[in-house]
Amino acid sequence: MIQKNNLLKIILLFSMVLFLFSSYSIYGNDFNQEEDTDIAKEIKTLTEEVSSDISNQTLNLNSHSCVVIDRLTQSILYGKNEKNKVKMASTTKIMTAIVVLENSSLDTTVETSKKAAGTGGSRLGLKTGDKITIRDLMYGLMLCSGNDAAVCLAENVGGSINGFAGLMNAKAQELGLSNSHFESPHGLDSDQHYTTAYELALLSDYALKNPTFLSIVGTKNHTVIINGTPKTLSNTNELLGNLDGVYGIKTGFTNGANRCLVTACKRGNMDIICVVLGADTKNFRTKDSIKLIEYSFKNFEYFKIKDFVDNYLLDWQNNHSDFFFIEKGHSNQLKIKVDNSLTQTPMIPVKKELIPTIESNLSIQPYWQAPVNENDRIRSITHIFSRY
Repeated sequence: MIQKNNLLKIILLFSMVLFLFSSYSIYGNDFNQEEDTDIAKEIKTLTEEVSSDISNQTLNLNSHSCVVIDRLTQSILYGKNEKNKVKMASTTKIMTAIVVLENSSLDTTVETSKKAAGTGGSRLGLKTGDKITIRDLMYGLMLCSGNDAAVCLAENVGGSINGFAGLMNAKAQELGLSNSHFESPHGLDSDQHYTTAYELALLSDYALKNPTFLSIVGTKNHTVIINGTPKTLSNTNELLGNLDGVYGIKTGFTNGANRCLVTACKRGNMDIICVVLGADTKNFRTKDSIKLIEYSFKNFEYFKIKDFVDNYLLDWQNNHSDFFFIEKGHSNQLKIKVDNSLTQTPMIPVKKELIPTIESNLSIQPYWQAPVNENDRIRSITHIFSRY
């Protein structure tokens, strides 16, 4: 009887080990072992916690590097070591995804190689010989962060991991990402595989302009088909669906990179990308991201440059009706307007407290000699600035 009980215990223990191994093999590096069962409640609590920090205009961040950029202008709203080269873990898959989308057909069915099936870390759960479409591999890449899916895609799009890395680096060069370098489609630690928080934000902005990419990273749950069998995947992005305005994009974790998260968030007419790299824990990653997002929306709003300049010139002309003297001219009246090149960006994000301090400085000489033609450049507005 004792032997049977011991045998039963061994069988149960072995079953538990298998279950844990199975869970790890699906999620691996991006699997959150600290995650609460009610993630929405956790995020609500964290959002309430950070409100005091944001009100005091101070952000105590755990993350090694981070940045928030405004998507309209790509200007930096907040940065910490944002241009330092660092490891990026599975946020690499943002580049992987865009290279695949631009160089393949999503409805193509491919077969999983032994190398792809044997790739460690976070996994979709592919086996050698499995048949799956590139479209479903993309969901496996971006939702459950499958390294096996990444290698399968790389082999089929680039011919090999090295060949695909060449495509990744060519795309980085095309986008002007001079401080980024890629060696793999999955982002497992390597000294020559790196980016910066700022360049990762720029890459993310580019990727989100692709409608298919945007749809995939904004999906909470999706069912893929492997060998004709359905398998439901869940997105590892804890903020998606749980923080107001979040619509993507990618989590990451390796021992070298620590916890990473790229988040896209839109509220009203302001659209931002927040990148957090090198957080010590998943809780810090989440909290830092929430801090940066809430800080940005609380403290910034769009300032309409064109309206400001047009109103300024109208006021100036109303107050300087006799300002000009045109030698040999039929009239001393000049109507001035702003060259459109000055206001190519109609709006810029500005800290709310600084908007009342914005000024314009216009310097124009009053004496001219005829002829003065329409659209002649007579001077420039030397600067628009805020008094800090």
